[in-house]
Amino acid sequence: MKHPVLDEASKKMDKAIAAFEKELTRVRTGRATPALLDGITVDYYGTQMPINQVASISVPESRQLVIQPWDVNVLPELEKAILKSELGLTPNNDGKVIRVSIPPLTEERRKELVKLVNKMAEESRVAIRNVRRDYMEKFKKMKKDKEISEDEMFKLQDELQKVTDSHIEKIDNIRGEKEKEIMEF
Repeated sequence: MKHPVLDEASKKMDKAIAAFEKELTRVRTGRATPALLDGITVDYYGTQMPINQVASISVPESRQLVIQPWDVNVLPELEKAILKSELGLTPNNDGKVIRVSIPPLTEERRKELVKLVNKMAEESRVAIRNVRRDYMEKFKKMKKDKEISEDEMFKLQDELQKVTDSHIEKIDNIRGEKEKEIMEF
């Protein structure tokens, strides 16, 4: 039977993986995706709003985004926000919509992105190891408080290590897939 504390640790590690996957959606691979614009905010009548809350974003082609604001008065602000972002994209405003062409990535830029993905993966692995460390401490405390025997503590620590290893393997697999995606163009 799996110990409830192990399930708890596993769920926390799953959250680290989910956060890593969400962060990866913002890494540009040469393909257009609305997620590229996540995190970019627009000044909408004095309030900073995410782009997807002031406009619809579509992908008519694999290398193009079309941003159609619900209020055309926000077009100049949308344009400014995209130019200011670190994405290196150039928006074209035709008075009704903004078209953003996604240029193919240079070899140098691909290598930078791979380094970024590796850094993000390492941060996620550290987060998972921190969960492991916290639960190892929890098991030692449970033994000290005589909630579990020494044998149970070692068994739980072994199981926790297996859970940790499988989560780190997932991070490495996701990282590998993203790296392939970046390098394939």
